[in-house]
Amino acid sequence: MKQYANEKAEAFYRSLRGKQVAFCGIGGSNLPLIRSFPEKGAIVTARDKRTREQLDSLAGELEALGVRLVLGEGYLENLTEDIVFRTPGMRFTQPELAAARARGSAVTSEMELFFDLCPCPIWAVTGSDGKTTTTTIISELLKAAGKRVHLGGNIGRPLLPEIDAISPDDAAVVELSSFQLISMRRSPEVAVVTNLSPNHLDIHKDMREYIDAKKNIFLHQNAFGRAVFNADNEITASFVPEARGDVLLFSRMQSCERGVWVSQEGWITVSENGKITPVLRTDEIRIPGLHNVENYLAAIAAVWGTVDAEKIREVARTFAGVAHRNELVRERHGVRWYNDSIGTSPTRTMRGTLSLYSDKIILIAGGYDKHLSYEELGARIPETVKSLILMGATADKIEAAVRAAASYREGNPAIYRVASMEEAVSLCDKLAKEGDIVTLSPASASFDLYRNFEERGDHFKRLVQELPE
Repeated sequence: MKQYANEKAEAFYRSLRGKQVAFCGIGGSNLPLIRSFPEKGAIVTARDKRTREQLDSLAGELEALGVRLVLGEGYLENLTEDIVFRTPGMRFTQPELAAARARGSAVTSEMELFFDLCPCPIWAVTGSDGKTTTTTIISELLKAAGKRVHLGGNIGRPLLPEIDAISPDDAAVVELSSFQLISMRRSPEVAVVTNLSPNHLDIHKDMREYIDAKKNIFLHQNAFGRAVFNADNEITASFVPEARGDVLLFSRMQSCERGVWVSQEGWITVSENGKITPVLRTDEIRIPGLHNVENYLAAIAAVWGTVDAEKIREVARTFAGVAHRNELVRERHGVRWYNDSIGTSPTRTMRGTLSLYSDKIILIAGGYDKHLSYEELGARIPETVKSLILMGATADKIEAAVRAAASYREGNPAIYRVASMEEAVSLCDKLAKEGDIVTLSPASASFDLYRNFEERGDHFKRLVQELPE
């Protein structure tokens, strides 16, 4: 048996020998574990709603490793394995999972187990918007301070497969979704909540369940933990009395007695124990947008005391941002094309794309319907958009919200409908004139046409790059 530097991980992997382990969902965080657990002596079953034909060559690959496959509509039937891993998007309250727990199965997830076994401090970030950028900034700040950083979670990289390589002196930085948090009963050493607004109401039974899931990021901290909350967001500000450890607030609108805020002169400032420390000017931050100022406020509050002001300034001046977040794809014939496929909710598009540009833009929007309100977005679009190209399941809702806006006038914006990304890019190319900005920021999820927002953004980028000179 392989020797592990992490004693907890070693004990867990030894306990797997001869155990029946089921993975519900083949892909994402589960797939690396499905591939590696047979080596640990586990008897692995991989369950997935997709058919063998849909899995293609992956089915044969897994069977060659000794994995039993249960596929198709009844993939969760007879869930009797000793340990059951759910994929993050699967409801924790799913009847089949509840039945498995009642039979004595241990129902868990990759991230829950990672929290149990991780030997180093964990910085974790959740929220409705800004999670990925804030998580990445925290990782960059800790790396600048000399830490060996393990970045993962909802950001797209499972961390449990590398648990045996993590030492107590390292730092783990993870992004956590509400789906990951809903069943968590362990919180990180540092918990950050960027903001909260209605999201994922197609999955959560109501807003209360969504908020309660998010709160698990800090509710299980001890007195030595740190919680970072957005003072400008009514929901996150209300969390303060429930936090057991040290609380730091961040705000772009007001000073904080203990936390990180922006002064009237434009300085990001830290206040703690009566001491005020100017750290950097907001105009030193390389990535544009007021929402990214807020992301830095949250990240600085998370690492303050571990990363000094000089290192923070270095990162702010050099970090160019994360793909699919107001990413400049191409400048052609005087037209700049941006990919903001991360705009998966109305608030994300409003706080990002619609806050960035002084001139009206050409906007591609629409996608999968998460049952969110588009009223506020509709009110903003006539003020910031001159041509609106709509596609996907939410096209009707977005158009209706725009036409209902007090500032809407026929043709302001001009509204077009398309059936595909190819049509959208072709139409934008015809509409755009020198000096225009075209951006994809759907204000909707991608699942009606794409597996995820990354695939959607990559498709958009490819089409833009293929436009002839």
